[in-house]
Amino acid sequence: MSTDGVVDAPVRRKRRIRLTRPQRIAVAAAILVLIVILYEIASSFIAYTSDAYVQSDLIGVAPQVTGRIVDVSVMDNQSVTAGDPMVTIDPVPFRFAADQHRAEVNEAKAQIAADLDMITSSRAEVDAATAAATYAHENYQRLHVLGTAQDVSRDDVQKAVDEQRQADARLQASQAVADRARSMLAMHQAAEVSAAAALATVEWQLARTKLVAPTDGTITNLTVRVGDTAQTDVPLIGIVDAHAWRITANFKQSFIRGFKPGDTAWIWLDSQPWHLYRARVQGVARGISRNPVANRLLPYVAPTTDWIRLQRRFPVTLTLVDPPPDLVLYMGADARVLILP
Repeated sequence: MSTDGVVDAPVRRKRRIRLTRPQRIAVAAAILVLIVILYEIASSFIAYTSDAYVQSDLIGVAPQVTGRIVDVSVMDNQSVTAGDPMVTIDPVPFRFAADQHRAEVNEAKAQIAADLDMITSSRAEVDAATAAATYAHENYQRLHVLGTAQDVSRDDVQKAVDEQRQADARLQASQAVADRARSMLAMHQAAEVSAAAALATVEWQLARTKLVAPTDGTITNLTVRVGDTAQTDVPLIGIVDAHAWRITANFKQSFIRGFKPGDTAWIWLDSQPWHLYRARVQGVARGISRNPVANRLLPYVAPTTDWIRLQRRFPVTLTLVDPPPDLVLYMGADARVLILP
């Protein structure tokens, strides 16, 4: 009884439910199974990866001639448009070589003109020698018949034989001169073709002493300086292509079965935080390399992160849909991708 004369109500104690150890294990296993089921259900509708990055094409601009660099018209990180001058290689040696081959072409043309005159002259001599030989043969035949009938002396017949032989010799000599003139013409025509090809090659090289931007983009990691030697087919300048931006996202192989080109994706760029950009799936890689070797035909995606082995991941290429005109992308920057398959 309380001090004010009111009888206290009985105090109700809460009973705690205590689970045995097997029951706790069963509950934990059930929760784990439920989490796995919920994860599988969620992954059927939501695919997410933080293993993504911004990518473009890196164009290595290499000279097609070797020479000393006399001018560099661009700076590091400068934006360029297709056709902008970038580097000039010393053109003087190529100009000298062009002058030499141009002179060789002119010399060959002059020789050809002389050969044509020689051929015309030798052809006239051959015609005259042919007529003389024909007359000598006909005269010999006539005197031979008369000599048989003893109407002419044997001296006249012998003289006709000598004239016939001399005419044949002159004809052979004139034909040899004509053949030699034609051979010289063929040789000088070949020399003209060779000199013209050499001239065209040098003029082509001269035109390539000026390196221009092959596409719109941004100069990256510029190290070339005036006085350096440019080597043929050795890249001098790298340009990040302004028209090839894309996102490469490595997704677990359990996700990619639901992806198809044209699916909508959402991109978070670490270089532009707190913004989501809409994108489209461009394609899914159909193969990866399982060995970390230099293999440009198949991409290699490391299956481990922080010493934990993960599922194999396949690259998925995405392109932004109507990106803002002021959006600046950085090749190699991290990204996060969400796809609703």
